[in-house]
Amino acid sequence: MKIIITGAYGIGTYLARLLSRNKDDLTIIDEDEDRLAKIGSDYDLLTVHGSPTSVKTLKEAGTGSADLFIALTPSEDENINSCIIAHALKAKKTVAQVNHAEYMEPAVHQMYMELGVDELIYPEILAARDIINGLKMSWVRQRWDVHGGALVMLGIKLRENCGVLNRPLREICGPTDPYHIVAIKRGNDTIIPGGNDELECFDLAYFMTTRDYVPYVRKIVGKETYVDVKDVMFMGGGVTAVRALQSLPKYMDAKVIEIDPDRCEELNQILDSNTLVIHGDARDISQLTDEGIRNTQAFVALTGSSEANILACLTAKRLGVRKTVAMIENIDYVSMAESLDIGTIINKKAIAASRIYQLMLDAEVMNVTFLMSVNADVAEFIPKEGSKITKKPVKDLKLPASITIGGIVRNGEGMLVSGNTKIEAGDSVVVFCHDLNLKNIEKLFN
Repeated sequence: MKIIITGAYGIGTYLARLLSRNKDDLTIIDEDEDRLAKIGSDYDLLTVHGSPTSVKTLKEAGTGSADLFIALTPSEDENINSCIIAHALKAKKTVAQVNHAEYMEPAVHQMYMELGVDELIYPEILAARDIINGLKMSWVRQRWDVHGGALVMLGIKLRENCGVLNRPLREICGPTDPYHIVAIKRGNDTIIPGGNDELECFDLAYFMTTRDYVPYVRKIVGKETYVDVKDVMFMGGGVTAVRALQSLPKYMDAKVIEIDPDRCEELNQILDSNTLVIHGDARDISQLTDEGIRNTQAFVALTGSSEANILACLTAKRLGVRKTVAMIENIDYVSMAESLDIGTIINKKAIAASRIYQLMLDAEVMNVTFLMSVNADVAEFIPKEGSKITKKPVKDLKLPASITIGGIVRNGEGMLVSGNTKIEAGDSVVVFCHDLNLKNIEKLFN
């Protein structure tokens, strides 16, 4: 596959890192030679120095034969214009990053599709969705829903009171049990578990279950004492915070602490009455205490500084807040934040790159999420009639050891998978794939 990316910035660089696993024909266009030199030395790709909206530059990069053209510069106007030009040059599919929610309105989106922009990516909306999912379940690090929750994947940090520690998985999650363990993060290692593996204290375990059995999973992992989030405090009133606050469930009340007084005035105009806007510095422990941090169930740090967000979440945990969410844009800090037990980590680069990565796959894929914590992809495939995966029971498919089928949705009903399960065409199949290119397994579904 021939892929062209414009903009060697955060999302473009992270996406290049993901795509470098595929051995595709990858080209990056940017106007800054220093950025190109850095990305060119880190990954196996071609670089082209020039303007993303220059017809000459796009032709030089081979846009006319591109399977996927992705515009990821900070300028949404530049991204849209370059996609329109790429479409005119016969690129097969175009994707543009935008910075305003109005582009995602169906009528506006349709208009740009007619102009040649096939997909629009707005990272703030994608990040807000993950933040809200994290807040809805205070005892979960990460949640991923299939078909509106017919199947649910839960990433859970296990503590001493977990009732299923130190027992072989074949004893605690067999074919008749209502959950499966699809992956375990232990220290720096990712384990795709077999029946003889055991859960250990401080593991980050990924459970696949159905909607009705989420309370059961909560009970067996010892998280029933975690109170549900009703009061949440945000640090930073930027665009991501606004999108999250506007999507907050009605039963939650929020406070947002913003250091810029002018931004506070804007927030008061934008946000509804469920949100109290406070001018101040959320790094100030005395102010946090005065604003009721000890009676708050969740703390969300969304400033532009990864370091400040990490430190603020550590402070909130020390003051008794169990659920913390930190936006960490510096990829190098993610592992450190995990080792510090920060909680839910939001990285817009990874979230947006996952959505774009989905567009590369030839099989019918409904959703793709890249889990930074375990270096794994979770994808929802829909097998075609006569595809290889529908011809034998799961136990006879001889799947690679790094792949787990977590479950399927058939006729709207979520089902866990055993070795005897036979997948049918049209099922939604949840595949957990560690350290392996998804394109290597999509052939099973075509």
